[in-house]
Amino acid sequence: MHFSPAFLDEIRARIPVSEVVRKKVKLSKQGREWRGLSPFNAEKTPSFYVNDQKGFFHDFSSGKHGDGFSFLMETEGLSFPEAVERLATLAGLSMPVETKEQREAEEKRATLTDVLEWAAAFFQKQLLAPRGAAARTYLDQRQISSAARHDFRVGYASSERHALRDHLAAKGVSVDTMIEAGLLIHGNDIAVPFDRFRNRIIFPICDLSGRVIAFGGRAMDSDAQAKYLNSPETPLFHKGATLYNLHNARKSAHETGNIIAVEGYVDVIALTTAGLSHVVAPLGTALTAEQCLLLWRMADEPILCFDGDKAGLKAAYRAIDTALPLLGAERSLRFVLLPEGLDPDELLRANGPAAVVSALKDSLPLVDILWMREVEGVTLDTPERRAALEKRLREVAAQIPDETLRRYYQQEISSRLTSLFGRKSERFFSRRNDRDFGSPRAQQSFGKRPEARPGPVYVGSALANSALFRGVRPVMSAREGLILLILLNHPDLLAGQIDEIAALDFAASEASALRDAMVLWIEMGGPDHGDLTHFIESKGFTSTLGRLSGMAAHATLWSVRPEAASIDAAESLRQALVLHRRAWALNRELREVESRLAQEPNERDTARIRDIQTQLSALEGAEAALEGFGALSGRPSRSL
Repeated sequence: MHFSPAFLDEIRARIPVSEVVRKKVKLSKQGREWRGLSPFNAEKTPSFYVNDQKGFFHDFSSGKHGDGFSFLMETEGLSFPEAVERLATLAGLSMPVETKEQREAEEKRATLTDVLEWAAAFFQKQLLAPRGAAARTYLDQRQISSAARHDFRVGYASSERHALRDHLAAKGVSVDTMIEAGLLIHGNDIAVPFDRFRNRIIFPICDLSGRVIAFGGRAMDSDAQAKYLNSPETPLFHKGATLYNLHNARKSAHETGNIIAVEGYVDVIALTTAGLSHVVAPLGTALTAEQCLLLWRMADEPILCFDGDKAGLKAAYRAIDTALPLLGAERSLRFVLLPEGLDPDELLRANGPAAVVSALKDSLPLVDILWMREVEGVTLDTPERRAALEKRLREVAAQIPDETLRRYYQQEISSRLTSLFGRKSERFFSRRNDRDFGSPRAQQSFGKRPEARPGPVYVGSALANSALFRGVRPVMSAREGLILLILLNHPDLLAGQIDEIAALDFAASEASALRDAMVLWIEMGGPDHGDLTHFIESKGFTSTLGRLSGMAAHATLWSVRPEAASIDAAESLRQALVLHRRAWALNRELREVESRLAQEPNERDTARIRDIQTQLSALEGAEAALEGFGALSGRPSRSL
């Protein structure tokens, strides 16, 4: 059976080799690799190594070497198709069926790869031609040498509207194929499709194997609408899941134990030429979750080096929001804030490589940038403003899914707040009942030695989650808890609607984090990866599961329980999701209307608020109908 390179690469990206090997070998971390006893020979001193960054294992005792597929073939005697099927299931991927349509699609992908390679070669020749003189002058000014241009395959697209189209047509490439490759501009109002890249310096974008999959173009015209232009999304290119130069940088990243992300193509080329070859760049977008995961495959703490301007600082702040729900004990980010007005290439040209290396050594941990974002330039002269700061920081810390790391962030933020506000006794993540110093008793005792008496009352986490305080300020709403309970106790419902569950909005960050862990379980193979509850506990959600169990014990809805029939649980989940989406949309609209009304009072918005509130009350009544028992579970059902 034929498997496309894209399908095999997707399995490798989802399932690290260590995940495959650890089912047979007990592994321990040693630097950037894993080490264990050989599964092929009896030995007392470990000589078996796994490197997830490079994607292979190596056994020094036997000389065997390979990836996850070959490991299963060696240890379990599987054929290659059987090994692929095993890992595809673990990765949550369906096995490809060799239909005529799929063979044609694979052939089309191969064709697109050829077309993009021809385009890259054409652009390179154009840069060297007389019409590329202005582009070469610009590159000279940016100190990008001829050798660097060759290594990065830099090219030039002339201002002619059909230069590339005619060149590819001469090779027999159809217009439709050029459009699918993202090379032509087309549309209903465009009679003749024309070249997407015109009068631009071209930077080829490659996949992990070094194959050209897209292009980025830097405008030569100062009045161009877009200074940088990328290829559109195509069957080969997904901008948010790709990093420029990753195919070149990953070897150096493994050797150095680090990887640097900068903002632009020229920054990557300049730093690589200066000897920092472990450099990549996102493709003109804010850093995405997929790009964070790519960086973490290379290093535990990638360094983000953004331009020294307001846009660069905003990019750093956005990266924090993207990374927080993904952080772990060995997975974070560091940041370099360059001098005002400089990008990495400009700093390099102005002060030399030593200045860049020094800036990288002074990189700041994520918690420092987070604190800077929330505190710098904020007036904290009233109790309300201080309380708002604490609330924001509490909500930010709650997004971290790893329970241990979240606790350390809470402690660090608490310490910083104490230093900022000069408070010695108040704890950030606890509540207190302040003494009434204005009471007669307090005034009479002022200046006297106080009698032995309890200090301020703190409500610790254990007490806050006990039955005494249950319902005072729930961590998540009953509806959110209901949805999660049904999914936890009926995990078979997850796989069937994983996209809908993954896209669901939760008000409580704790609920979102738990949902994300469930989605990860499915993506890693679901039941084949082990019990869902055990997996969730291993991700640091033990306390959350305890609270949900408490909710289940007091719930009257039968279908949340494991013994309920799956079809009853599915119906309750369906109805709960309908209610949840509707309530979320209404609350969002309510906030928008209230904001408008605050700025400009009017009767229409006032009436709309009353209407929304009526609908929300009706939804609350519908939620009350969720309680009851399932018909197939042997109980009378109650419909929403």
